[in-house]
Amino acid sequence: MPELHETLARVPLFARLKPRDLERLAGRLSERSWNEGETVIAEGKGGVGFWVIEDGNATVSVRGEAVAGLGPGDHFGEIALLDDGPRSATVTAATDLRCQGLVAWEFGPFVQENPEVAWSMLQTLAGRLREAEARGEA
Repeated sequence: MPELHETLARVPLFARLKPRDLERLAGRLSERSWNEGETVIAEGKGGVGFWVIEDGNATVSVRGEAVAGLGPGDHFGEIALLDDGPRSATVTAATDLRCQGLVAWEFGPFVQENPEVAWSMLQTLAGRLREAEARGEA
């Protein structure tokens, strides 16, 4: 798996961040593990964390139907860093799973200390909104 800051650079929400900001952000992540079959996040429930898979595999399901598989280097939950809305899918550990995670209460101070990070993220979100509007989804 690539270095954690390189993985973060592939997350759309963080895509415009400078390498030094990505390295500082990576330093705020902490490890968490789940056993095979355990629910990592549950559809419809609140969420506060963003996760990057280090080792193992996970299944993403919506309304009980598997829609995707995730493995090392994949990520999920980044929108939970910005709001406390319900999760749009369930993620279950398909194997024993080890992730690096960041919770909203750690992310908020990071953004407040680094306003250029907030600006970069706003630009990314604006681009995503424009794309959704062009597709008629917003």
